[in-house]
Amino acid sequence: MIGALADSYTYVLFAILMVVGLYMVAASANLVKKVVGLNMFQTGIFLFFVTTAYVDNGSSPVIPAEAAAGDRYASPLPQVIVLTAIVVGVALTAVSLALIVRIYDEYGTLNEATLREVRTDE
Repeated sequence: MIGALADSYTYVLFAILMVVGLYMVAASANLVKKVVGLNMFQTGIFLFFVTTAYVDNGSSPVIPAEAAAGDRYASPLPQVIVLTAIVVGVALTAVSLALIVRIYDEYGTLNEATLREVRTDE
């Protein structure tokens, strides 16, 4: 059991990041903590993509002329998808934090329950 966990520690880390991030999004009443949880969840997904794309003894996908038919090459597609997702995630985080700042300026709180009470009173 310990040997299996040592060999697949990135999968364990991926699962921990996703569970903690999902818990933070679902259980926290603070909007900033929800954004942090969303970023942790997203990082877990990135780790999963990069981990599953790893190829033992694989080389870069630039295939030289003297390559043999059985050579192993790593696919660049998962890394490209993760890079694009990182850019989208940074933009999402920036917009979310800008909205949180506006909400705090308008209502003076970041607590979700308090915001619901204030919104129903209006």
